[in-house]
Amino acid sequence: MIEAGRGYGRACWRATQAADDAEIMVFMDGDGADDPASLAALVAPIRSGECDFVIGSRTRGERDPGSIAWHQIAAGALAGAVLRLLYGVHYTDMCAFRAIRRQALLDLGMREMTYGWNIEMQMRAAQAGLRIREIPVPYHCRTGGSSKVAGNLRGTLSAGTRILTTFCRVAARPTPRLHENAHA
Repeated sequence: MIEAGRGYGRACWRATQAADDAEIMVFMDGDGADDPASLAALVAPIRSGECDFVIGSRTRGERDPGSIAWHQIAAGALAGAVLRLLYGVHYTDMCAFRAIRRQALLDLGMREMTYGWNIEMQMRAAQAGLRIREIPVPYHCRTGGSSKVAGNLRGTLSAGTRILTTFCRVAARPTPRLHENAHA
């Protein structure tokens, strides 16, 4: 689907709205870095009823040399540590490869239409009490395109600023709890 308007989150949100018959939404980068062979492992805990949200961890999975920059690993670790303190959830990454029950995603009230989409989803899922699991996924060097985020300093700073701004906004206005289940 081609999105009329810019923004990573906007494209993800439009796909969610358009998939009105889907039970589970899966998001992944289309540059060849995420491994579609991991898709079944990502959705299995949702299909079985164990989880509402499953996120891949590039840092826990096998990575091709040069597939992920040191600052991406550091940012994921830092965000994970802070989210553990705030919400008691265990994230090691802000990986785009993730699956979530479509209705749960709609209920989260996502607002961020840029690169802050992923961190907003992770925070709102934790605030809402969704059953969350992180699984290791393999990560490869991209085979198509160039990264707007990790490919240069300007992109990294721009995305980092948006992610930090989103983090502060979401932390200041928590999502109401949707489930009383403990985090998986």
